[in-house]
Amino acid sequence: MNEYLIIKKITDIDEDDLNIMTTWMYNWWGKREHYSFEEVKCFMLHSMQENRLPITYGMFLDNKIIGMYQFTYEDLSIRPDIYPWLANVYIDKDYRGKGYGRKLLESIKTTFQDITDFNEIYLYTKHIGLYEKFGWIFVSDFDTYSKNPRMQRLYKFTIVENKNE
Repeated sequence: MNEYLIIKKITDIDEDDLNIMTTWMYNWWGKREHYSFEEVKCFMLHSMQENRLPITYGMFLDNKIIGMYQFTYEDLSIRPDIYPWLANVYIDKDYRGKGYGRKLLESIKTTFQDITDFNEIYLYTKHIGLYEKFGWIFVSDFDTYSKNPRMQRLYKFTIVENKNE
């Protein structure tokens, strides 16, 4: 079976794909954080910028969206001192365990270099051992004060080591 897989920046999206992505995020964090579906949809729609953060990338398999991630200035309100963030890394449940997550995570360095001059990016997660496989460095465990689970892990990825050399 020949599959056409592409990861691309999303700046214009059809209603069906927007609803799929909104459903993913609503079920993942929207309900837990007490956001309505419409609020999450508004967030998603306004996270698809062309030349400034937040920027959303989608993974499409044969023109069907199966995954996504975002670059944003904020993903954790208790840490406004660090940015930008990799956020909302997601693979549709039907496509997990098939290597698509690896391809999605491997694309981050290139896509991030294409859209920003930042040298490093952060993420937080409950996962242990996943992001290290892709060059992310564990910074510390920390208390989110509200997320589930409350204790999470902070990671940093250096995109370019000294751009001025």
